Amino acid sequence: MRNRTENQIKLVMIRHGKTESNRKRRYLGKTDEDLCEVGRRELCERKEQQCYPPVDVLFASPMKRCIQTAAILYPGMKPVCIGEWTEMDFGIFEGKNYEELKNDERYRRWIDSGGTASCPEGEGRADFTARCERGLQAMLGMLRKEEKTVGMIVHGGTIMALLGQYGGGDYFDYQAANGGGYLCACKKKGRVTAIKVLEKW
Repeated sequence: MRNRTENQIKLVMIRHGKTESNRKRRYLGKTDEDLCEVGRRELCERKEQQCYPPVDVLFASPMKRCIQTAAILYPGMKPVCIGEWTEMDFGIFEGKNYEELKNDERYRRWIDSGGTASCPEGEGRADFTARCERGLQAMLGMLRKEEKTVGMIVHGGTIMALLGQYGGGDYFDYQAANGGGYLCACKKKGRVTAIKVLEKW
């Protein structure tokens, strides 16, 4: 059984590899899309270059693109799935790109809000960030004392939400490319108090 510890850990936050929607710059949230061949190849190339630190334990969003990324980067490690880490629900914008949406008044209002307003029939940033935080706290509750370096295979939005909340700066300061991510130090005493970025790749 995992026990809650009170110390500092390292978080290896990795955005999943590229999908076909990512390649076409489409909003990809709740659609459970596989990695594309280009995405798989890029991950394998990065892994060969030893871009990804070893981890003691692995967590992931339950969506296929994250589970498939975990299998490529950390074969033999079965990730613990955190349901709260699924990507933001983009509502009616899902599957569309800027060119298809630029004349839609609802989209323009969302963009003008800095992405903070709720997507029509979807999710707002505050609610999304809150559930990502709940997932982080749930993860902390599962860690064993000896698990000091924690892998997280998640979505770009999940990374931005958590680092925007705990790392200082703005949500969009923490964008990561597919297969990219951050090595962070996480201070915690029961709950997270701060996350400091040590490295970006």
